[in-house]
Amino acid sequence: MSPLTETRSALATQGPASLAQEALARANSNANQNVYLAMDPQRTMTEAEALSARFPKQAQWPGLFGVPIAIKDCFDAAGYNTTCGSRFYAEKNGIARADSAVAARLRRAGAVIMGKTHLHQLAYGITGENREYGDCVQPNNPQVLTGGSSSGSAASVQEGSAIAAIGTDTGGSIRVPAALCGLAGYRSSLGLGGSEIWEGAVHLAVSFDTVGWLFRDLRDGPALAAALFGLEPVAAPQTVKIAVVGESFVHDCEPAVLEMYAGWQEVLRGAGASLRTFEPDWWADTRDIFAPIQAYEAAGIHRGTDFHQFEPAIAERLAWGTSLSVKEVEDLRKRHAAFRARMDQLLEQDDFLILPCAPVSALAAGVDHSATRQTLLRYTSPISLAGMPAVALSAKGGGVQLVGPRGSDAKLLAFAASLGERIALRR
Repeated sequence: MSPLTETRSALATQGPASLAQEALARANSNANQNVYLAMDPQRTMTEAEALSARFPKQAQWPGLFGVPIAIKDCFDAAGYNTTCGSRFYAEKNGIARADSAVAARLRRAGAVIMGKTHLHQLAYGITGENREYGDCVQPNNPQVLTGGSSSGSAASVQEGSAIAAIGTDTGGSIRVPAALCGLAGYRSSLGLGGSEIWEGAVHLAVSFDTVGWLFRDLRDGPALAAALFGLEPVAAPQTVKIAVVGESFVHDCEPAVLEMYAGWQEVLRGAGASLRTFEPDWWADTRDIFAPIQAYEAAGIHRGTDFHQFEPAIAERLAWGTSLSVKEVEDLRKRHAAFRARMDQLLEQDDFLILPCAPVSALAAGVDHSATRQTLLRYTSPISLAGMPAVALSAKGGGVQLVGPRGSDAKLLAFAASLGERIALRR
């Protein structure tokens, strides 16, 4: 059974409060004890205990009834501070009086919110490092980082304090931590859920920001998407065509990543998929388009704030964004639109696209990662520019991005879930 199915089975005998208590006991188990930036065990237990009265009959249970869920600390949750990983915003924002749209949807689905998770400051980073709240290392291995920016969300699932966790993915912030932590991840299509999904949340860059999930088992993806987006599950496609990013692009991958990548291709062939190699030479300038637009939009969101309140590398990016002229940004947006159109054409020929989530299998803690962001963005920014949904398929050595056309989320999740079922049957 998948973790979500196992939890539902346990709820029938143990009840939500018992499961919440067990989850709380596992929280903040990493070496820096910073998986969560905010928790309120009493509030969590009170909410869990109230669920049985809200839904007295099992037939009435909504999709996430009693399921422990963690939420990234850029979404408001009533009674909690929203820090965005910044002491400045922790003080400025204070305690949220109302739920964000995401938190409200989770509660309507019956979820038990465990707390607000660690993130790379302002969600503007991909390693999970944070000078103010400490770096987020993996509960299973304190020598390596989780990756970011949805760092604590990944760690909460890895340690078992949450069955699944809300993350955001602007330039890879779900896909990278999923791959590095051995988890599944789902980045939604840009715009899925409408602008209202971001109510009570803090954007990083509107042109690229997406909401999604980190979780353990691919079979749970459709149910999690249904709970958050109201996305009705569909049957998995039986025959699919997949474009496989070839050697000219993945030449800088670690051997372990290449082995993992080849292994997933064999799994896909075994599932009846037709694979063809695709050499994306025209992806060479994706970071040159993505990074300045991201910086420009992030600077606009934090305009009026002294950027020196933030970590030096982030302050530098925000200052760069402010320095860009309207003409420069207009030119970048034209290049962005042309790239997106070409990606759309690519996935008119194929159902899905696959490539590694990252060229590395781990990020060592306590070393200089100033160049890491650019290395990772090369693998994630093409999909971010395209606004396409992706599911991270993890295995020993890292993870693969299974990418679909914009709006194909249900089909993508169903196919990924069918792969999860095949893998489970082999165990």
